[in-house]
Order: sequence, then C-alpha cells, then structure tokens
Amino acid sequence: MLGCVSRLRRLVRLVHHLPLQTSLLLLFLFCTVSVFVSAYFLYGVKRELEPSGGGVAGSEGASAIYNDLRASPSRLLPVRAVSGALAGGEGGRGGVRTNPLVLVFVESQYSQLGQEIVAILESGRFHYRTEISPGKGDMPTLTDKERGRFTLVIYENILKYVNLDAWNRELLDKYCVEYGVGIIGFFKALLETQRALRNNVPNFTFNLGFSGKFFHAGSDEEDLGDDLLLSYVNEFWWFPHMWSHMQPHLFHNQSVLAEQMLLNKRFAMEHGIPTNMGYAVAPHHSGVYPVHLQLYDAWKKVWGIKVTSTEEYPHLKPARFRRGFIHSGISVLPRQTCGLFTHTIFYKEYPGGPNELDKLINGGELFLTVLLNPISIFMTHLSNYGNDRLGLYTFKSLVVFLQTWTNLRLQTLPPVQLAHRYYNLFPNEKDPLWQDPCEDKRHKDIWSKEKTCDRFPKLLVIGPQKTGSTALYLFLGMHPDLTSNYPNKETFEEIQFFNGHNYHRGIDWYMEYFPLPSNTSSDYYFEKSASYFDSEVAAERAATLLPKAKIITILINPADRAYSWYQHQRAHDDPVALKYSFHDVITATHDSPVKLRVLQNRCLVPGWYAIHMERWLNHYHSSQVLVLDGQQLKTEPASVMDRIQKFLGLVNTVNYHNILAFDPKKGFWCQLLEGGKTKCLGKSKGRRYPDMDPESQSFLREHYRDHNIELSKLLYRMGQPLPSWLREQLIHTR
Repeated sequence: MLGCVSRLRRLVRLVHHLPLQTSLLLLFLFCTVSVFVSAYFLYGVKRELEPSGGGVAGSEGASAIYNDLRASPSRLLPVRAVSGALAGGEGGRGGVRTNPLVLVFVESQYSQLGQEIVAILESGRFHYRTEISPGKGDMPTLTDKERGRFTLVIYENILKYVNLDAWNRELLDKYCVEYGVGIIGFFKALLETQRALRNNVPNFTFNLGFSGKFFHAGSDEEDLGDDLLLSYVNEFWWFPHMWSHMQPHLFHNQSVLAEQMLLNKRFAMEHGIPTNMGYAVAPHHSGVYPVHLQLYDAWKKVWGIKVTSTEEYPHLKPARFRRGFIHSGISVLPRQTCGLFTHTIFYKEYPGGPNELDKLINGGELFLTVLLNPISIFMTHLSNYGNDRLGLYTFKSLVVFLQTWTNLRLQTLPPVQLAHRYYNLFPNEKDPLWQDPCEDKRHKDIWSKEKTCDRFPKLLVIGPQKTGSTALYLFLGMHPDLTSNYPNKETFEEIQFFNGHNYHRGIDWYMEYFPLPSNTSSDYYFEKSASYFDSEVAAERAATLLPKAKIITILINPADRAYSWYQHQRAHDDPVALKYSFHDVITATHDSPVKLRVLQNRCLVPGWYAIHMERWLNHYHSSQVLVLDGQQLKTEPASVMDRIQKFLGLVNTVNYHNILAFDPKKGFWCQLLEGGKTKCLGKSKGRRYPDMDPESQSFLREHYRDHNIELSKLLYRMGQPLPSWLREQLIHTR
C-alpha cells in the first residue's frame, strides 16, 4: 500500500482543489484498484510468516487491554519466489488463486466510514462481503478447498486487526501471505480513544492545536494523515498555536505578531477548523508567563481569546504549587505535567523503563495530580500519538485506574466554562503575583531580550503618608548615583504600583517608569509611594517582584500623622473633612455615615505602625528594612541621609551637610546649588493649620498606646533605635 500511495501522490496534488472528502474517496478507490492489479500479477509470490515476537503485538509486561495503544507497525514480511507462470487458467498454482471478492470488516452495520467504504466498492463495481469486526473465534472461513475466498481484506478500524487474538491473527496473516492478499486498514485511534473515554468522562474531547505552516509538510504518508485528521475536524476541539510555532516573546511589535496569527486563522477557515473556542496555547509557554503584553493583545484582536494555560506560573516546580491568574481579560489556567515529552515515543524506551510510566499512572505522580487537583489540564505532543501512541495509552490507563480505585466523578468542560469553574473554586487566584523573571532561568529564557531586570528599583520608600516621605524622595534625588522613577500623570512622583489597579497593568508597564540602565554599575533606582506602608497587598507583591530590594519607612507620632492627614483633606476640599471636626472624625462610631468612617480609617489605621511593620517583615528580612525617625528627618536631614547611604551600601557617598541648608524665613530645607543659588523643598512658611485640640490629643494618646508599645518591641527585635517621639510616648505611658 505504501507503494500505491507514493504512485498516487502527484495525482492527489492535481486534485488538490477538490473537496477533502471527495479527494479521500478517490484516493481510496485508486489504491484499491492498484491492490487488485498487484494481486493479479503477484499471484505466484509467497511470503514467509513473520518470525515469532516480531509482529505488531503489544510490548511485553503491559496489560493486554492496552495493546491497541502501544502496538508497533508490522515489519515487511520476507518474500520467496515460487514457480508458475504469470498467467494461467483458474485453479492450480499457475492461475489466480483467490475469488475476486473483497472482505470488509466494519465496526457496525451503520458506521459512517464503513458505509463510505462500501459506497466506493459499489461505485467501482467490486464484489464485496461485509462482516462485523471479529472477536475471538468468529473469523469467517477464508479458503474454499485450495482457493482463497477473498482477494483483499479491508478493516474500517485497523486496531481490530491489531487486537485479534493470537489464533485468528496467525490464521489471517498466514492466509494473506499464502495467497498474496493485501490488508487495507483505517487508523482512528485518537477518535476511538476519545469515544472510549467518554464512557467514563462525560463529554471528553481532545483539544487539538494547529500550526498551519506545517500542514502537508511531511512525507506522503504523513500528509495523508493530515487529510484524514481533518476529515474528522468536527469530532474534536481545536486551538491555535503560532503559525510557524514561533515563540511570541520574540515578536516586539504587536501588529507583526497579529499578522502571524492571521495566517493561522486563514488556514483554519480554509480547512473548516472551528475558531470559536476562545482558547489558545503559546509554544513553550512563551509570552503567557512572564507576560508578553503584545501576545495578549494580539490574541484578543485576532482570535478573541479568553482562556489560555501554562505550567510556568508561578514556577514549573514544584508542580503542586502551580496556580492561575487573570490578566488583560484573559484567564490563565494552571496546566499539569503528565510525564510525556517530545522524546518519549516508545513504550519500551521510556526513561527508566516502561514500568516507570506505569508507576506514574497507577498510583504515582500522575494519579496524584488528578486526585489532588479538582481541575487538571494536560498537554502532550504530536510525537506521543504516533509510534507507540503513549499519549492514548497514558490517559486511557489513567482513567481506568481512577475509576477502579477512587470515587471521583470526572467531567470535561470547554475552556471558557472550565475557567469560570476554576475561578469560582479559587477566586483568590484571580489577582496575579508578578515575579522577577531573572530569578527563574526558565522564565528568563522566554522573556523578551529587550527587557532587563536591571530596570527594576532596588529601593522602595513606603511611607506612610504625611510623615516626610516626599522630603526624603527629594533628598535621595540629590545623590548622583540614585535615580527616581519618572512622574505619573495621575499620581505625580508616586507610581503606586503595588497597592492599586496599576499592578494589573503588569511589570512591563512598571518598568517603563524607570530609565534604561547605563553601562555603569552605579545605577540605583528607587521609587516612593507612601500608600504602600499600610496596604494589605503591597508587601507581598513587592517582595515577590523585588525580593532583594531595600525598604525605608518613616515614622512620626501617629497622632500627629492622623491630624496632618485630616488637615490635608480639608486643604483639598474634601466635603467630609470640611463638614466634621477632627474630634468628630476620630471618635465616629460604627453607626456613623459611611463616608465619615472612611475618613476616620484613613486618619487612624495607617498609624497602627506595629501591625503594618509586621506585614512587611513577613516578606522582607529585617536587615532589608530601615526605620527612620520622621522628627529627626525634619530637624537633621543630613544625619539621616548619612545613615541611609550606609544602609544602601553606596560606594560614592555625598556629604549632605554641604548641600542642605535650612531657610528660617521660609521654614524649609533648601538645596545649595552652584553660584550660591538655592532650591527650597517647600512653598510656604510653617504649619498652615491650628494645633490639635486637647480632647483629640487625649483620645489619640489612648488609642495608640498599645500600638506604640508593640512597635517598641518590634524595633528592639530588629535592632533599630527608637524614634525620639516614641520614647516620649512610652515615658508618658508609664
């Protein structure tokens, strides 16, 4: 048959414009005619039976019910010449020794492919006989005295031939060799396995990926396999890979990436491949995580993608920690590993031996993966479905083992429904935790080479608000080796990445706020966002992306901070602050108006210093955190800056005593510039609001008493000095 296929290859190319189904039917017809011709002229040729153990039976040591999934293709049988003329009358060794009758084994009386085979035979005026594919002991009689009853055997499903019991298999093989009869078989393992799995997994459907550039790019037989697979296009789900299997992170232009996708989409439409599943997978996880925003944008624009999956978030190993996240409107689901890779294609050659694969399935890691994960997604390779078909063997065996030893009820859902189910189960995973791609070699390999981790800041000034963080930001900017972020149009000098909606814009957005690093090693980027300090999410997010960063916080008397925030809101015409006195705000009760209680929280909660410091120390080592006395920063900034330079380990130190001077008329510290000029860090003199009333002072002293005690204990454990204001508060408490 391989020779037949090769001879017809050019003819197939000529009828390329015909519909796929028509082309396949014509191809089968011509192959059948070729077999009849070959059988006629080769009637005198005999072949020896294949030596024992060299047939297509399954590998030793595996369960017989899976032989269909591990069978190797039969080798060509040796031939031996026999005497006799090439032509002759009926009967005897000198003539045709078989009746011109085709034996067709069908799956059932009504199977679609079986009916198509019969239609082809009838169109070619061939005589045929149909039989239901035999099990044990019901092979029809093949000979009539010295004459073969059939000149050709056709199997609708070649696996029925592969799985014949030894007696019937040897009987049929001996008949074919003795009488020069060929066997034509149709291989539908993928489809048959899918149907079999649906008995235990409702709606089980293989989701097949395609890269259109490689269609009809193999051998003649492989190209026919492409056609056969597409003839069952509606039996499977389909998802787009990249057109040429390129890694998306290599495309830095979103429009170029979209063009590649459009090529794949046109291929899909030309061949009737459904494009509405809303699911896609990137080669080698490229661009999914670490996120390549161009991929997400192109996916949505070209395909309307809503769901993808990866093994890389947060890391490949350990697999049990893989999680999902949602980014840019696309749900990313965790994908699991099943022990099959591009090189695992033969059962006997599985790494460590075939028993290792069976161990994974029968109670091992693969079994535990399904057992411990309510939702499992696996992706295997094309090579796992050729040769010994380990992909089919693995999952069929896994389902049987699960059904035998557990009470799990398995189900398959389309990708979009699966994503909804996943995030209903795990709503906390919707928000991602961005990591430094350079901390994981696998991540770095699939991250754009145009991006660099040197663009991330090494220092975060985290606030809290109204403690002097803006002044510190300006002092740091005076150092030649320290570089701050670019300003934000909405939040001025603060990026506010880790604590708000900006975080969901991704690390590419964050990096754009910092310059491209120079060739010198003195670049030390920093950013200040005073709202990080009391955020419930900022510490974890910052530590995940910037695990080696230094952290600086500035603390003043929390009562003064609360009052300063209230006056800040009044200065910005906050209607609640204008309506209520400070004492009304801080003493509001649970039944007070919602907006009043919101303002109360913003005044009081950031001053719970110990609670917020503990949160940061849960994610950063105490040696990475520096606590500054806000009062000292106000009165002795040069001394504070000396301490900061030592904390940061800066080689090039600056004497801030020589560049800072206090202007008593303006009430601000000023930077001394060349030519005797100064640049002051403020716009008006002194405080712009009245002193706090005694009742509020008394209330806040009591409110913060326990918090201040806990803060002193925490600073003691950190080995850092107590701020002057805290010492005073503790003395007053005693």
